[in-house]
Amino acid sequence: MLSDKSRPVIEATLPLVGSRIGDITPKFYARLFAAHPELLDGLFSRSNQRNGSQQQALAGSIAAFATHLVNNPGTLPETVLSRIAHRHASLGITEPQYKVVYEHLFAAIAEDLAEVITPEIAEAWTEVYWLMADALIKLEKGLYAAQANGKMWSPWRVAAKTPAGVGSMTFTLEPADDTPITEALPGQYVSVKVQLPDGLRQVRQYSLSGEAGTSRSFTTKKDDGGEVSPVLHNDVQVGDILEISNPYGEITLKEGDGPVVLASAGIGCTPTASILRSLAESGTDRQVLVLHAESTLDSWALRGQMTDDVERLDGAELQLWLEQPAEGAKEGFMSLREVDLPADASLYLCGPLPFMKNIRNEAINAGIPATRIHYEVFGPDIWQAS
Repeated sequence: MLSDKSRPVIEATLPLVGSRIGDITPKFYARLFAAHPELLDGLFSRSNQRNGSQQQALAGSIAAFATHLVNNPGTLPETVLSRIAHRHASLGITEPQYKVVYEHLFAAIAEDLAEVITPEIAEAWTEVYWLMADALIKLEKGLYAAQANGKMWSPWRVAAKTPAGVGSMTFTLEPADDTPITEALPGQYVSVKVQLPDGLRQVRQYSLSGEAGTSRSFTTKKDDGGEVSPVLHNDVQVGDILEISNPYGEITLKEGDGPVVLASAGIGCTPTASILRSLAESGTDRQVLVLHAESTLDSWALRGQMTDDVERLDGAELQLWLEQPAEGAKEGFMSLREVDLPADASLYLCGPLPFMKNIRNEAINAGIPATRIHYEVFGPDIWQAS
């Protein structure tokens, strides 16, 4: 809870700090990596630093947290914090690193706001930071404690590489040592650590696209301009060892007997395919509506798996949108205005950010409460910052 002393200070300075946070965060990262260049090896994404998405995500999360404290005294933004904590745990973030971040973030704030910052303002924003950091540390400790092992990373061997539509590949892994395996929930992801040609290790999160539990398979689309996916597709071979994290992600299938709507676009089908597989394996009698948008039929990475699972369920229906027309598919982009949504449905959503924003808005307009709309973001979560 934000103290009575700090609340008016934060309320008065939030517009200024909020307007400057997008300029403060690049200075913070410049300071951080100058002091700790090792953090770019196996932790921070070099690509996300270059394109600015990491800075935007950090700025958005701080501004959103401070705004919540001002507008909702006595509560914390649990959904935002949970999403961040799962992402941090998948990277192996530890408590001491929050002190490092504080040192360089507040040095950047002092530099950017040198003409207006006072000890009172600095003290109030320090309180905001540590309220957020302490909440995340507590959540992350709980996630680590729930693992079946005490390791941040463990070695897995590539057992198979299988083409999955045009430009996509499914990697099936098997344990390479005797580390106890944490069971995954449908819809969760793992972090994968890959060594690049220049020797730097980079990490990316990939949704587990097959069965949950103790198996591990993920599907990735090759980004020719990216750093990690070309190495996975071109250089990593069957028999090679990859370091992967325990499974994380709070966007998982919720218990209940109500209708389930799975809406995805492009490679965003990976977490929804995992949820669909779990429904098919359990023989659920829930109503299941699968909605997918793709550029072409051949580009649909998990087409066979998803269509097979829909056919296994008596209460399942598939609707497909394609930019290039094909028999049995709607032409163009997905719109829920064309869909008869089940009453009391829960919506699980994954795909490019503009797609998810549009579908979420249409779902709310159609009467689905925001609390029953669950979304997964690949990469830094800049939704709240945009």
